[in-house]
Amino acid sequence: MAKTPRRSGENRLADRIRRARRLAQMTQAQLATYCSVRPSAVAQWEARDGTSPHVENLVKIALATSVAFEWLATGRGAARVTLETPAADLQAFAQDLDEERLLQVFRRVPYARRSQLVQLIEALLG
Repeated sequence: MAKTPRRSGENRLADRIRRARRLAQMTQAQLATYCSVRPSAVAQWEARDGTSPHVENLVKIALATSVAFEWLATGRGAARVTLETPAADLQAFAQDLDEERLLQVFRRVPYARRSQLVQLIEALLG
């Protein structure tokens, strides 16, 4: 039975870790500090026959280097995480319990009277 040749490039976890670190322009020592491990651990993670990091450290590597966890762990998907459009605008939500209560009360006001209520609140604010 013939041996399957080892694939090079980013098909190995070690190569993806190295690429993520380089994309982030970090040294092995900087990544080690972020992950709370010794620099030798990062060197092992990037070595051809080295050790693999635990899942907790994979999460830290992904966060430190701004790469997608799925890509880092499996090689699937895009390497870079892009958040051009946030999933939600946090300013559209109540910021505290008083705002939440006000919204709940406002929703009970008949639609035809809501405009008057808003004008009243604006008048109170000056």
